Amino acid sequence: MSELTHLRNHLIAAQTLRKSRDDYRARRVRRVRGPCAVAIAVAFTALATAFWAIPVAGAATTTVNLATASSYAVLAGSTITNTGSSVVSGNIGLSPGTAITGFPPGVQSSGVTQVANEPALTAKSDLTKAYLDTAARTPFVAESGNLGGMTLVSGVYNSSSSLSLTGTLTLNGGGDPSSVFIFQAGSTFVAATGSRVVLENGAQACHVFWQVGSSATLGTTSQFSGSLLALTSITLNTGADVSGRVLARNGAVTLDDNVITVPTCAAAVVGTTTTTAVSSATSTTTTTSTTTTSSTAPSASTTTSAPTATTSTTAPSASTTTTTSPVTTTSGVTTTSAPTTTTTSVIPSGPPATGFGGTAGPGGTPRMPLILGSLSLATLSGGFALRERRRNRRARLDGFADQTRGS
Repeated sequence: MSELTHLRNHLIAAQTLRKSRDDYRARRVRRVRGPCAVAIAVAFTALATAFWAIPVAGAATTTVNLATASSYAVLAGSTITNTGSSVVSGNIGLSPGTAITGFPPGVQSSGVTQVANEPALTAKSDLTKAYLDTAARTPFVAESGNLGGMTLVSGVYNSSSSLSLTGTLTLNGGGDPSSVFIFQAGSTFVAATGSRVVLENGAQACHVFWQVGSSATLGTTSQFSGSLLALTSITLNTGADVSGRVLARNGAVTLDDNVITVPTCAAAVVGTTTTTAVSSATSTTTTTSTTTTSSTAPSASTTTSAPTATTSTTAPSASTTTTTSPVTTTSGVTTTSAPTTTTTSVIPSGPPATGFGGTAGPGGTPRMPLILGSLSLATLSGGFALRERRRNRRARLDGFADQTRGS
């Protein structure tokens, strides 16, 4: 009887232990599930940040269509005022204001002046459309404060407040002459005295746009590139020069001994060089081909060496050379047509070998380090959670075993 009782008690204790283990596992799963879910959520949040919050700055960004406003070097809403011998190359427009002062001594070297008329009104309307388009461009890279000392690739750069420029900002086109740079300032933009915007590796002023949420100021002797599209006013201090446009939607444009030039977009240059050969009955020699004829009878045998064309270029340009071989006909007289050499200059791709502002890369982003860091964080979090779970389960099982042996 005592053996049966002991056996029954042992079975009851085993069942209790098994049930306790199952309950313990269920509780631990519920307890660990929360931290693991948090760790996974953090990892995926970091991944989402890597893929969406940090866009590829070098991604294809289309240019801004200024329409009729593209021919204007200066366009304002209220007044245009000049001091000193400013030189404006491009149209000057004002609407709905009517007061333009300071010309002369200011000079408009090219273009026409439109004041409160239909062309000026149309240009202002196109400026408004371009301004709204520029302000709405996404995705963008968040920037704040001073842009000086940076080297940036093609893309959209946004500041919810103001932007400033002290020193040199370098814009790297990555070998693409159609690369577009857009800067969005929520309020003001101020370029300090002597500041510069330097274009390298294919970047062009015609594809640089600055959208300013209030007013813009260019400091004394600053060298600026791109089209300024300001909601209110634009002030150019003494000696500030602009390769671009100065376009103020509602306010005034103030000039002081400045040079403003509407930029033009340059494309790849294709050149053709033609060399004319000299015909002869006995021998013909040119700079690119050699033909020798030896005659011992009424008929002649002709030996023609292949033409040689050499094209030398200097960095950073590359060249492609195509040569058309001469055609020789022998009938007592040798006639050689002129070989034609065509050289096509191509703007190089990739990072610049040299240039102002340092050597920028082709426009990579820190996505991969963030992705790897997020995965590492998730792995470590999961590992710690599993190790803690096993440690607690081992401790509980040891406690149950001790209780069973004691009973």
